[in-house]
Amino acid sequence: MSSFLYVNYPSWIHPEIIPGLGFLRWYGLMYVFAFGFAYWILSKQHKEGALDATGYKATSDDVLSFIATGFIFLLIGARIFACIVYNPDGKYLKAPWLIFWPFDKIGKGMKFTGLAGMSYHGGVIGGIIGMIIWCWKHKKPLLKWSDVMAVAVPCGYTFGRIGNFMNGELYGRLTTMPWGMTFPAAPKYSTSISWVKDFATSVGMKFTEGEMVTLPRHPSQLYEAFFEGIVLFLILWFLRKKKPFNGFITSLYLIGYGLFRFVIEYFRMPDEDMGFKLGDKAADINNNVSLLNISTGQILCFIMIIGGIALMIFSSIYSKKHQEEVNTKNIKNNKKLNKDK
Repeated sequence: MSSFLYVNYPSWIHPEIIPGLGFLRWYGLMYVFAFGFAYWILSKQHKEGALDATGYKATSDDVLSFIATGFIFLLIGARIFACIVYNPDGKYLKAPWLIFWPFDKIGKGMKFTGLAGMSYHGGVIGGIIGMIIWCWKHKKPLLKWSDVMAVAVPCGYTFGRIGNFMNGELYGRLTTMPWGMTFPAAPKYSTSISWVKDFATSVGMKFTEGEMVTLPRHPSQLYEAFFEGIVLFLILWFLRKKKPFNGFITSLYLIGYGLFRFVIEYFRMPDEDMGFKLGDKAADINNNVSLLNISTGQILCFIMIIGGIALMIFSSIYSKKHQEEVNTKNIKNNKKLNKDK
C-alpha cells in the first residue's frame, strides 16, 4: 500500500514544556488552564445572577473561595483515589506518605515526576465533598451552587485530557481507523507474530520481518476531551437557564459524563494490571471487541449514572416540597396581613 492509514504521534510533543526541565510539564499547565477556564465560566454565571437569592447577592470573593475549595478537594480526591483504586499492588497503602510525594522515590537519584496518576472519579468525590463543606460553612444552598459548578467543570476537564495526550498516556485500544495513532509509550509487538503482521500490513505500515512495531491506537484522550468536555459543556450551558429545579444540572452532568465515558471506555485501553472486572477477564485488553467485557472505569461510570438519576429524583421531590412549604408560608402571611387590616 502506498499511503498510510494511521497517524504517527507528533515527535515534537514531550511531557516537559521545555525538554530537560521535568518540573515544567504540560500536564501541570493543563490543570492551571482548567482552573482558569472553570473560574471564568463560573464568573459569567455569577454575573447572570445564577448564585443570587432573595435578599442576598453573591460576591466575587464567594465565587473564588467556592471554586478554590472545590478544586483543592478535587485534586486531593483524584490523587488518593488513583493511588488506592488503580494501584492494586498496595504500594501506597503500605507507604501512604508517598501519595503526595512528587518524586519517583525517596533518597539519592530521585527524579521529579509530579503527582503522576489522577483519577477522575476520585476527583468528583473530592470536589463534591469540598462543595458540601464550603456550602455548609457559608450557609449556601448546595444544589444551587453545585449546578453552577457543574456547568463550569466539563471544559476544564477538556484541558486535563489534552494533558494526558501531551503525556502520551491513557491511549486507546488498537484500531485500523485512519485516525489511529502510534503512541511511543504503547506496547510493541513483533511482526513475526501472524496477527501483528496482518494488522501492520492492513494499515500500510512498512516493516522488516521480526521487527518490533508500535501499532496504531484510538486517541481516546481526544475522544474524551471532545465528548466528556466540549459536547457535555455545550449541553449544560444551553440548559442552565431552563433548569426546572436546583440540582437538575448537577444530575444531568453526572448522568451525561457517565454515559459518554462508559461508551468511550470501549475504545480506551484499561489499566494493564487491572484488566476487565466483568466478562472475560482473560481477554486481550489491547484488542478487545466484546461489549460484555467491562472495565473498572465503566463500573464507576455506571455508579455515577445511578447516582445522577437518584440525585435527579431527590432534587425534584425536594424542590416540590420546598415550594409547597413556601406557598403555605405565603398563604399564612397573607391571612395574617388581612386579619391585621
